[in-house]
Amino acid sequence: MARNGSDDTTRRGTTGADAVEGLLAYAATRPRWSRGALRDLREAVARSRELAAADPAHTALLVRSLHTAATLLLKRGRAAEALPLAVEAVELSRPEGGAALVACLWCLSQVYEALQQYAEAAAATDEAAQAVPPDEA
Repeated sequence: MARNGSDDTTRRGTTGADAVEGLLAYAATRPRWSRGALRDLREAVARSRELAAADPAHTALLVRSLHTAATLLLKRGRAAEALPLAVEAVELSRPEGGAALVACLWCLSQVYEALQQYAEAAAATDEAAQAVPPDEA
């Protein structure tokens, strides 16, 4: 199916997870200064929160939505708005660990650096380095 816009995600027969995936994909194709990208990401976060509340199996989707939104806000110079999203993404990804945790910790580190909170940024970077198994480093 050709993607024509973020409203494609609201078609009949589209599952909630597919709708969130579509919103994330469509937001990634827009220029970072586009208001629509941020609107799509906020909708993706809201929908993925509902999905994760109903079924914890969708927590990874929520983590990805939060991480993507925090990254976009950081690129726009809105680190203060990105901080709570990045912190939540780290907290939700911590029980599973792995690559998602490392990516979220790296994003959190960048947010802290943008806010000139260098000690917190270093702590997040150190935790990310420890989360990677030695054979993958």
